[in-house]
Amino acid sequence: MSYLVLARKYRPLTFEQVIGQEHVTRTLINAISANRVAHAILFSGPRGTGKTTVARILAKAMNCGERTSSAPCNQCKSCREITSGNAADVFEIDGASNNSVDQIRDLRENIKYMPQHSPHKIYIIDEVHMLSIAAFNALLKTLEEPPAHVMFLFATTEPHKIPVTILSRCQRHDLKRIRIETIIKHMATLCEKEGIAIQEESLSLIAREAGGCMRDALSLLDQILGCTQNKVDPETVPELLGITNRKNIFDMSKAILNQNIPDFLSLLDSIYNQGKDLKKVYSDLIEHFRNLLVVQMGKRETDLVNTPAHEIAIMKQQVEQTSEIHLSQILDVFLREESVIRFSSQPKVAFEIAVIKMIQIPPALSIETLIRKLDQLRNEWGGFQEPQKADISNPSQPEDPGNKEEILPSQPKTTGTQTTHTPLSKDPNRIWEELRTAICKKIPSMASPLSRSVITQLTDDKIFLSIRENQFNLNRINTKKTVLTEICSDFFQKEMVLVLDMKVDTDYDQKEKNSRENQKQDKAIRHPLISNAIEIFNGNIIDVKVL
Repeated sequence: MSYLVLARKYRPLTFEQVIGQEHVTRTLINAISANRVAHAILFSGPRGTGKTTVARILAKAMNCGERTSSAPCNQCKSCREITSGNAADVFEIDGASNNSVDQIRDLRENIKYMPQHSPHKIYIIDEVHMLSIAAFNALLKTLEEPPAHVMFLFATTEPHKIPVTILSRCQRHDLKRIRIETIIKHMATLCEKEGIAIQEESLSLIAREAGGCMRDALSLLDQILGCTQNKVDPETVPELLGITNRKNIFDMSKAILNQNIPDFLSLLDSIYNQGKDLKKVYSDLIEHFRNLLVVQMGKRETDLVNTPAHEIAIMKQQVEQTSEIHLSQILDVFLREESVIRFSSQPKVAFEIAVIKMIQIPPALSIETLIRKLDQLRNEWGGFQEPQKADISNPSQPEDPGNKEEILPSQPKTTGTQTTHTPLSKDPNRIWEELRTAICKKIPSMASPLSRSVITQLTDDKIFLSIRENQFNLNRINTKKTVLTEICSDFFQKEMVLVLDMKVDTDYDQKEKNSRENQKQDKAIRHPLISNAIEIFNGNIIDVKVL
C-alpha cells in the first residue's frame, strides 16, 4: 500500500523527535556521549509511548559510522537499513511468538558470530515479558556476560511479569504517559504538515480518548481524517469516535451541582438516545468530578489535572460556589454506586437513581461550621434541665406549676464528732436519693442492691421502702437492715423505723422495667439537641443506653 499511517509516517528518527520522554532520551544521549551505554537495557511503560522507537534510535546511534554526536545521521547504510527494518546486524524479535527455550538457545548460539558490517549486533525483543520461564533461564548467563559486540534492548508493557533475575541484569528506563497538551500540540503540528484544518476542541477529544498514548492518538486522528476532506467538523468527532461530547459532561456536572434533577435526566436521555455507552459516560463523569475537586483545592491543578488549559478555566468557574466537602461527598456516592451501574441490566435507570440519590443528600458541612453549630446548640440548650418526677406518694395529685418547690441539696450538720445531714427537700424521691448516697458512702456494697429501690411512703418516724431484686441481693439487704436503720436515724436526726417491702423480681416486673427504659429512650431520641445533632452530622442513632 502506498499510504502510510501517521504513526509510521512521522515516526521519530532522532532522540530530539521523541515526544514526552525527555527523562529517557536525555539519559541515553549522555550515556552515548560518555561511551557508557549498558549492554542490556529494558524499556517499560504504557503502549504507544515510544519504547520500540527509542530502542531503534539507540540501535542506529550505536551502529552509525558517520555520527559526530549522540544522534544518528539517518543517512548512512546502517541507519537506512534499521529505519526500513531490514538491517543485517539488528534483529527485532517478537517475544510473544518467539518465547520458547529452543528459540532462545538458537539466539544464544548466533550471538557469538561477529556482526557483518556494524560495530554491534543488537537484539531488540519486543514484549519480552511473554517469554517462558525456561526461556528466561536460558538467557540468564548470556544476558549477564554477552560478547563485547552484542547488545540487548528489551521492551515491555508489563515489567512486573519479568523475573527479578532478568531485571537485575538490565538497565531499566520507564517511559511515562504523555500529557494531553503535549499530544494536542504534536497532532496540531502534523495536521499543519498534512494541510488539514482542525480545531483544538477536536484535538482535545482525540487526545483525551488516547489516554496518554501517542500511537493511539495518531490512529484516532487517521480515522477522523479518513472521513473528512481537509477540514474536520467538531460536531462529527464525538460521533466518529463514539464518545461523549465534553460539553455534555460539563452540562451534566452543572445540573448535579445545582441540584437540577430535570435538566440532568434530560441530558442523560439525550446521550442514551445517541447510543453512547452509559458506563463510559459514568466513568467520564467520575473523572470530571475528581478534576473539579483538584481544581477547587487550587494547588498544582495544572500538574494533577490532565486536561487542556481552557477546560481548567471552565472548571474553576463551575466550582466557585461549591465546597471541597460537597465535591468529596458527590465523588463518594459516585464510587459507591459504580459497581451497581457496571453490572446492572438497566444501566440508564441505575445511573438516574444514583444521581437522584446524590442530589437528595444535603451538602455536608465543614468541620469549622460543625463546631460553630455545636457551640450554638450548647449555648441554646445549656440551661436545659430534666423535668422533676411527680411525687409518687400521691400520684393522683396534679403538679401545680405555681407552687414548684425548689430542690436544695442537703446541708451537713455537725453534732459532736459526727457529721450528719438534714434533708431540706420535702420530695420523697429527692430525700431517698440523698439518703441512698449516705448509705453507699458507709456501705459501698449496698449501691447495687438499692439501685432499684423506691420510697413508697415517708412519715415522721417510718420509712417504707419497696425493693425489687433477685433473692441474693434481698438476702444481703436483710442482713444489713440494722445498720441501715442506724444510718437512717443519723440522717434524719431522730429515731426512724425502716420498713422493707422486699419481693423477688418477676417477669412482670422486668416488663415494667423494660417499659420504663423504652420510655426513657424515646424521650432521649425526641430531645431537640439530639435531633439537631443528627441533622448537622447527617448521622443515624445506633444505640441508646439508659444509665
